[in-house]
Amino acid sequence: MTTSVTGAERPEAPADTGRLRLASWPNAVTGARILMVPVLVGSFFVAGPAGLWLGFAVFAAAAISDYLDGWLARRLDQHSLVGRILDPIADKLLVAAALVMLAVDGRAPVIAVVAILCREFLIAGLREALAGTVALPVQPLGKWKTAVQMGAIVILLLAPAAAPLLPDAAGTGLAEAGRGLLWLAVLLTWASAIGYLRASVRGLRAAGAERED
Repeated sequence: MTTSVTGAERPEAPADTGRLRLASWPNAVTGARILMVPVLVGSFFVAGPAGLWLGFAVFAAAAISDYLDGWLARRLDQHSLVGRILDPIADKLLVAAALVMLAVDGRAPVIAVVAILCREFLIAGLREALAGTVALPVQPLGKWKTAVQMGAIVILLLAPAAAPLLPDAAGTGLAEAGRGLLWLAVLLTWASAIGYLRASVRGLRAAGAERED
């Protein structure tokens, strides 16, 4: 016996899962940025100007890709959960690798690097602890911190590569400018961290008040 299925009884088509898919152009760019991290680290072990220029070129390309994947996601409407997870991970891996290698190479102040990395661990742990309870949106000061931090790393990577092409004073000044920007990034980093801590306290108080009601 056969039974016909009416339009009302026909099962609904599965929802579009495009937003959850792994394969997309933005995710491909983000994945490429993650793959650039070991290349960046390896550039510090390449002797001579070739290694210096390679490190600068890789980090600059990765920084551009950070803008590119966001632009592609908006342009192609390919936002996904995977992208939201991978993008900040790629950024933090790239910055941490660059800072650690610059400190090991003597081009970045160790204390400044430790201060920046400690802040990143603190905020990452805070977000994890408050997940599902209090939302911590990105603060404008955090965006300035990221911009200054990236600029400092670019200059510190470029300075020794460009030094032979510049007058002695200019080459030295470029390196000093990079270190100065890195210290400014430290100040912005911890100023934004204080903002996140205050926001988390306010959020926890508000959540506690709602539970009491």
